[in-house]
Amino acid sequence: MDRIKAADDLIDATAKPARRARARHPHTDQSIHAAISRAILQGELKAGAKLPEHRLAEIFGASRERVRKVLHRLAAERRLEIVPNRGVRVPQPTIAEVKRVYEAHRVLEAGVIVQLVDMLDARMLAALDAHLSEERAAAERGDRAESVRLSGAFHIHLVDALGNPELSRFLRDLLSRSSVMVSVYEPASQSICAVDEHGAIVEALRARDAARAIQLSHHHFLHVEQRLRMEPKSAAPADLKEIFREAAKAPAPKKR
Repeated sequence: MDRIKAADDLIDATAKPARRARARHPHTDQSIHAAISRAILQGELKAGAKLPEHRLAEIFGASRERVRKVLHRLAAERRLEIVPNRGVRVPQPTIAEVKRVYEAHRVLEAGVIVQLVDMLDARMLAALDAHLSEERAAAERGDRAESVRLSGAFHIHLVDALGNPELSRFLRDLLSRSSVMVSVYEPASQSICAVDEHGAIVEALRARDAARAIQLSHHHFLHVEQRLRMEPKSAAPADLKEIFREAAKAPAPKKR
């Protein structure tokens, strides 16, 4: 009986640190999702970086089931990809895939602008101006993740103004893919260029010049595509503990 009790005590002592870690940092699905998403948008996770669920579970003090659920959600959002027998990784798109995605962006937004130019009112233009201010502020403070997010949100503002959920859904799917491409392949110093290009599109819309807005939009997506630097995957694995060091320390937000 003493030996059994001693074994139970040892198991309990071994389990206590993990339980204490989870108690201190009760990460939710959303907080883990936000941390991984931000690391991708920030460019900290490079193309092809692997995300083993057991390693993330250890870092976040969460169960593997919870981490697996988050990884599958991110894969459904096209921010990660699941490779059979190889696990989960950051997408590593080919040149051909990049070209297809940005061609779709150019064609879709041209159609959006044709319909939008006659619908724009003072309220919509004010919302776009406010959004541009947010973009510039994020670029000026060097917030890479927020700059990428806001850059995509600019195009969402345009399509959502049409009130067509099918077009909005299609654009969001494209942006999920292209935002990862920008995050892992575009130099951070180029972010401010996108803000200026967005501003020019808004000015053309303000002037009700559809042809000019379409031309600027076309060149904008072409410039983003051309700024991508398709570098080969690094041989060194990502230092996940360091990447998520701050996120893992922060407690999850309380449920309301």
